[in-house]
Amino acid sequence: MAEATAEPKQSKWRVLALALRNRKTGFMLLFGFASGLPFALFLGTLFAWLTEADVDLETMGIFSLIGLAYAFQFLWSPLIDKVEIPLLRKLGKRKQWIVPMQLLLGAILVMLALLEPRTQLGWFSLLAGIGAFASATQDIAINAWRIDVADDEATIDILSTVYQMGYRLSSLVGGALGLIIAARIGWPQTYMLMGAILLAIGFVGLFAPNADGDAGIADTEGDAQVRALRHAGELTPSIRNKALALVGLLWAGAIGVVLTFMVMSMTYAPEDRPNPTDFTLNVGPWIIVATIVLPALIAGWLAGQKRKGLHVLAEDAPPAKGSGYAADHLYRALVLPLVEFVGRMGWSLILILAVVLTYRICDAIWGTFAYPFYLGELEYSNDQVAFASKFFGVFAIIAGLALGGWMLTVLGRMFTLATGGLLAALTNLLYADLAAGGRYMQAASDAIGFTALIEFLAGISFVEAEGLARLTFTIMFENLAVGIAGAAYVAWLSSIVSKKFSAVQYALLSSITLLVGTLGRGALGEMIEVQGYYDVFVLTTFIGFGAVALVCIEWWRESRSKAAAGVVAPEAGEVAAT
Repeated sequence: MAEATAEPKQSKWRVLALALRNRKTGFMLLFGFASGLPFALFLGTLFAWLTEADVDLETMGIFSLIGLAYAFQFLWSPLIDKVEIPLLRKLGKRKQWIVPMQLLLGAILVMLALLEPRTQLGWFSLLAGIGAFASATQDIAINAWRIDVADDEATIDILSTVYQMGYRLSSLVGGALGLIIAARIGWPQTYMLMGAILLAIGFVGLFAPNADGDAGIADTEGDAQVRALRHAGELTPSIRNKALALVGLLWAGAIGVVLTFMVMSMTYAPEDRPNPTDFTLNVGPWIIVATIVLPALIAGWLAGQKRKGLHVLAEDAPPAKGSGYAADHLYRALVLPLVEFVGRMGWSLILILAVVLTYRICDAIWGTFAYPFYLGELEYSNDQVAFASKFFGVFAIIAGLALGGWMLTVLGRMFTLATGGLLAALTNLLYADLAAGGRYMQAASDAIGFTALIEFLAGISFVEAEGLARLTFTIMFENLAVGIAGAAYVAWLSSIVSKKFSAVQYALLSSITLLVGTLGRGALGEMIEVQGYYDVFVLTTFIGFGAVALVCIEWWRESRSKAAAGVVAPEAGEVAAT
């Protein structure tokens, strides 16, 4: 028995070692850094620069539009899967988008450094907006690249973990370190430096590997999928075109609403501009219904018709020409990714969406209220919060990601997903203790000598040490748990999408995660006002328990599916679905 159990462990350790030595892993770290740096610079540090430039808050509100590019990035994700950039297709299906976006972002940051935000705010806001869309586009392509290049050596679990490590490191560089650098050399020079970093990454990205057989033939697989639509057993063109018209109308309406809102926000007088928060809360759910819920129902109906042999071609049809050819390509870009996903998942899609909606909801919502809790409720100073969250917190989450990556490889994806979710839920109780005075957190910190360490570090950092140990202790454990949960969640999300449609399917799922958190903040804010932080932390703990229960059900479902299919390969070595 000892030998029987030792061999799998050795093989999994070998999988981990091979993955960390693979060049794909190194580029994944670099791409993760490039993905997180613009987000930190456009949605965080930029507001500090504008504040120092005496730009008023009302005018500054226009920059909150930047966040919409990330929230609604799935609206143009079909372009990343289908459209080629002239002269760049030889770079590969994903790199033809990744590299130019990185170079464009670097150039935009350099141009921002040459502008004076107070007197040239129009150009400043235009460049920042273009940069946000370029950054979101880069994110779509990088997520798809990660899924496409994953294999038995550079596993999707390790690539997902390393991606998040790079992302978190860039948040530290673009956030806390950016503020420190700007205080010494100035904002223009800081953004010039950050732009140079992205330009360098864009150049190095030219040498990143592609998926097997990708370079130079980026759209061959897409053309084959379009031609396959005319094969016997596929849905008839008339049924597909009706579905395409309906889904296209829904997407066009959603895109039109977003563009109208942005034009109004950019061109109207400050007092007449629509409120971005109200737009996200009131219009955002309808955009989700129009672009995800209704198209998913249509895709489910189409998959059911094909499975039953209804409305299908009895024999191969002639190749499409003219408008029929264009319609087939649009169907492949817009509808086929959903048909494939719904058809492959079947009724289990309901369970998968339940996990997507609940697993990270507490983290997504909590971020907005963290600083009001630390600074307002607990009355810590800015320096104390920065000490605990920006330095200890960032390194703790990186440590959690590293631990999560090890668990994914050695213990398996679903075990890590369930464990990470449970730990993340339980850390809400640590915050509940802080809200009640922090007696238990202080006692635990004292017992292991952590308080003495923090008091020493606070002394040499000139930070007030009173109560700092229990705050740092709590944030540290929360971020460790979030790191494990985050590594597992991105790996799991990446594993359930198809490599054939990775850009669209992953963008849709990840956008649901982001928007649900955004939509839940209003309700949570009202609860905090009425019941206080303690009760809210207890409630979010139970929400986390519910997410873990859903993960366990999904784990059981996956195990049964693999057993029925005769799959015996270890879960930890799996790559994304094909």
